[in-house]
Amino acid sequence: MAYIYILASARNGTLYVGVTSDLIRRVYQHKNGFVDSFTSRHKVYQLVWFEQVASILSAIQREKQIKAWKREWKIRLIEETNPYWRDLYLDIV
Repeated sequence: MAYIYILASARNGTLYVGVTSDLIRRVYQHKNGFVDSFTSRHKVYQLVWFEQVASILSAIQREKQIKAWKREWKIRLIEETNPYWRDLYLDIV
């Protein structure tokens, strides 16, 4: 299994789209700044959306698709399942 996920700095804030085979571990790494990256520089730590797929290859394809979307489409995707932009991390641990 693999995951595509979106992190946000705040509601309607900076967005980051990523892919991983271990969602809990990866979001934990983002939240704790283990890697000097876009997310740590821009304080993008809230897990606001994720999707599980069967393989890492399909996850990478979906990630590329979402990254190419307009911002408003990404916001709509988030708000379809998480209208208040709640941090979903505690729901998955």
